[in-house]
Amino acid sequence: MGSFLSLLKRVFGSKEDRDLKQIKPILANVLKEYERVNTLSNDELRAETEKVKQIIKEKIAADSARREELKRLLEDVNVSTKEKEGYASEDDSLKKKINEDIEQVLNQVLPTAFAIMKSTARRFAEGEVSATATEFDKALSARCDYVAIDNGQAVWKNSWMAGGNMITWNMVHYDVQLIGGIAMHQGKIAEMATGEGKTLVATLPVFLNALAGKGVPCKARCRVDGAALSVPRPLCRLHR
Repeated sequence: MGSFLSLLKRVFGSKEDRDLKQIKPILANVLKEYERVNTLSNDELRAETEKVKQIIKEKIAADSARREELKRLLEDVNVSTKEKEGYASEDDSLKKKINEDIEQVLNQVLPTAFAIMKSTARRFAEGEVSATATEFDKALSARCDYVAIDNGQAVWKNSWMAGGNMITWNMVHYDVQLIGGIAMHQGKIAEMATGEGKTLVATLPVFLNALAGKGVPCKARCRVDGAALSVPRPLCRLHR
């Protein structure tokens, strides 16, 4: 039996080999996008994020609007119970369709989103990051010491407190972390040893999925290979 399984593996390859073969073209697209977005200014990089969010929003706009209408009808006391049953069924179908559409469009924008996060990590690794201050920046600066407003610029420090220790960001995603991020987004298990950048990997699918408006709390913790990961807050919030 063992020799037969070995033969099958040689002929068809292991599941890991097949997964990696499927991921490599996506990785190539991420690296190609990184070459482009990494040349953008900080303000332009933020604008790139808004473009991606708009692509997602437009994909589900019509169905989302219909769900809002259905919500109003379901709450209307003048609508009969029978009609509400039909509206509720339609709403369930639309909810499923929206989730499917979001999954499809997230796969479409994944290379750009991952490239944005890699470029953001590179900028933080080089020092403070400055961008034109938004209302979000201003509100955040009032309660977080790693953001300051100076002459209309939001200055994001690359050091912050985490678990009672001062952390200085010094990591940029290597290809292996990008591969891990793609695998996690696809629902696969990304097995990584200590020191291989699990926390860095987590920033990628967290950022991508947050773009759909689902919201990912900065204190959310992921688990990969049994290790708890705290997603770095400034990297999550810079593109809010």
